Amino acid sequence: MIKIGILGAAGYTGGELIRLLLNHPEAEIVFANSESNAGNLVSDVHEGLIGDTDLRFTDQMPFDQVDVVFFCFGHGKSEAFLKEHSIPAHVKIIDLAQDFRIKGDHDYVYGLPEINKTAIQQAQHVANPGCFATCIQLALLPAAKSGLLQEDVAVNAITGSTGAGQKPGATTHFSWRNNNLSIYKPFTHQHLAEIKQSLIQVQGSLEASIDFIPYRGDFARGIFCTAVIKTQASGEDVIAAYKDFYKDAAFTHYSDQSLDLKQVVNTNKALVHIDAFEGKILVTSCIDNLLKGAVGQAVQNMNLMFGIDETAGLRLKASAF
Repeated sequence: MIKIGILGAAGYTGGELIRLLLNHPEAEIVFANSESNAGNLVSDVHEGLIGDTDLRFTDQMPFDQVDVVFFCFGHGKSEAFLKEHSIPAHVKIIDLAQDFRIKGDHDYVYGLPEINKTAIQQAQHVANPGCFATCIQLALLPAAKSGLLQEDVAVNAITGSTGAGQKPGATTHFSWRNNNLSIYKPFTHQHLAEIKQSLIQVQGSLEASIDFIPYRGDFARGIFCTAVIKTQASGEDVIAAYKDFYKDAAFTHYSDQSLDLKQVVNTNKALVHIDAFEGKILVTSCIDNLLKGAVGQAVQNMNLMFGIDETAGLRLKASAF
């Protein structure tokens, strides 16, 4: 059994991670750390787990008892934590924040299995991709592989309210979010850097701009993305390239039919679809922001790091109705 510690276990990602790991055939949660909830039952905070576990939150961090630690911190806290705490060298780390996603003076592997599977299998430390970043990259990477991203790409993507985290704010309050729609951080979203990094990795260079407009949706979970690529390549050739790129992917699939969000909610799947027009390709992609966009992908990365079935603990059914 893989012995696991979770830091920041009381938030949305922590709760989803516990839910997955409780049903993982080769995982054992040793500790779920939350200083503010220490001593409380996990199911008192994550009420969907009532009857599933008697695990309690702890303020302790017994790193010597685990094989891997998941960081479910807010952005910017992982690097600060590691400066103040020592984790044994043999303990693997999967960080769900953005602190180590960009290549730099660290050994973290960017955890997108569709392009970095071999590196993840050999990694001691993995930086899990962002939710918008995952959905947009999976929409664009096959085009990048074919060298098609030569002109500016228009991207629109809408996310559920859980993408903003569990701490309430003005734009996550139900009475504001319900029956409402808004944009935020147009052209400047923090996930753009990791998106461009991966596109350059696959295409070799990227002169085109990725013009990304994020939307806040009036639903709880999921991301639905559209991207317009200007190209003279035929639709048939582009579709063939997408199918070939994802032919061996465990969770990313090309669909010949138009997509809807409910096909992926509550799963670790990513679905991608192409519509071809004269001089343009419309790419649609969708994921569950908390699963393939966060903890589902993190568990997928854990499976790869420990050499077990990539899909273990992740065979989930979509909430189709």
